Amino acid sequence: MKLELVIQYADGTEKTVTVKAVDIVAFEQHFDMSMSRLEKEIRMTHLFFLAHHAQKRTGDTKDDFDKWLDGVDNVVMGEQKK
Repeated sequence: MKLELVIQYADGTEKTVTVKAVDIVAFEQHFDMSMSRLEKEIRMTHLFFLAHHAQKRTGDTKDDFDKWLDGVDNVVMGEQKK
């Protein structure tokens, strides 16, 4: 499963990132929560975590999570691909 997230930055720009298996496993380990529960129990922190993890994985950011959040306004769900 792949999931696209759209990161909306504080400067008005946007970037779409693809969440892959490695990001999903990191999410489940970090939150001790299955991705299947995400639909019913979603928190904005979950989306921010996934977007940040995907950007760290691809080298789009070197910032830690809290510093990265300083430049982000929102993260919204994009497409889900199988």
